Amino acid sequence: MQLYYTDHFELPLPATHRFPMDKYRRLRRHVATSDAHRDDVLLVPPAATDDQLLRCHDRDYIDRVTTGTLSPQEIRRIGFPWSPKMVQRSRRSTGATIAASRSALIDGIAANLAGGTHHAFSDAGEGYCVFNDAAVAIRTLQAESRIRRGCVIDLDVHQGNGTASILAGDPSAITMSMHGAKNFPLRKVPSDLDIPLADGTDDDTYLEKLFLALATLDRWRTDGEFDLVIYLAGADPYVGDRLGRMCLSKSGLIERDRTVLQWCVDRSIPVAIAMSGGYAADIDEIVAIHAGTLKIASEFSRMAG
Repeated sequence: MQLYYTDHFELPLPATHRFPMDKYRRLRRHVATSDAHRDDVLLVPPAATDDQLLRCHDRDYIDRVTTGTLSPQEIRRIGFPWSPKMVQRSRRSTGATIAASRSALIDGIAANLAGGTHHAFSDAGEGYCVFNDAAVAIRTLQAESRIRRGCVIDLDVHQGNGTASILAGDPSAITMSMHGAKNFPLRKVPSDLDIPLADGTDDDTYLEKLFLALATLDRWRTDGEFDLVIYLAGADPYVGDRLGRMCLSKSGLIERDRTVLQWCVDRSIPVAIAMSGGYAADIDEIVAIHAGTLKIASEFSRMAG
C-alpha cells in the first residue's frame, strides 16, 4: 500500500495552539517502524498545482492564500497563522490526497497520512482547512478521465460543509457525512446524504447508522458505479476527544473502519483514505486511532494483492 506523508513540511504554530500538528510526524514514524506496514511504501507527494486547485477554488482566494493577503477575519476563520510554510503545507496535503487517489485506482487502497480538509469552501478556508483535498482530488481525476463518478464518505465528527458546498448538485460527485448534529459547524451545508448524530452516540448506535448509510449508497450506485471513494477516517468520534462529544471506543472506531473498507472492497471500489480530525488531549491516543485505520487498510491491501 502506498502511503503519502507531508509532516516534514512543517506548519509553525504557537506553543499554545490547540491543533495537534505533531500527530502527523508521530504517525509517520509509527508507520515507518511497524511490522504491520513492512510491505507498504512511504512517499512524498507533489504539491497541488494552481490548475488542480482551480477546479474547486476561486482564483482570487488561491492568490490571497499564496501571497499572504487574506484578511484578519479570513485567517481567524481558518484558525492557522499565515506563513509561506502554511501555504506549502496546505498544497502538499492536498497533493497527497490526489496522489493517494491515483494510487488507489491502481492498487485498490492508498492513504494520505494527513488530509481530510473538508471545511474549506471554494472561496474561503475554515476550521483548520485551507484547500479542500477530497473535492480537488475528485475533480482532478475526473478532468484526467481517470474516473467518471466519485464518492466522499466523511466520518469525521464534524460535518463536511465545504465538501458539500463545492460538490453540490452534481451526481458525478456524491457526498456523505456522518457527524454530530449539534457540533461544529453551526451552519451545515446539505450533503447528498447527511446522518446527524446525537451527542453521546455509542458504538452500537453509530455502527447501526453506518450500515444504513452504506445501504443508501448502494441504492444510489444503480445510477452509476462509484469509480473512487475518498474516505475521511476522523479520529474525533472517540470518547476521549476534546471536540467530538461522542462516545465511540477505539474498538468501535476499528469496526467502523473495517465496515467502510469491506464495503468498498466487496464492490471493487478503489478507496483513498485521509486522516481528518482528532483532538484527544493525549496525542498518542489520536495517533493510535489513525494507526488502527492504516493497519486495517494495509491488511485489506495485502489480501487484494
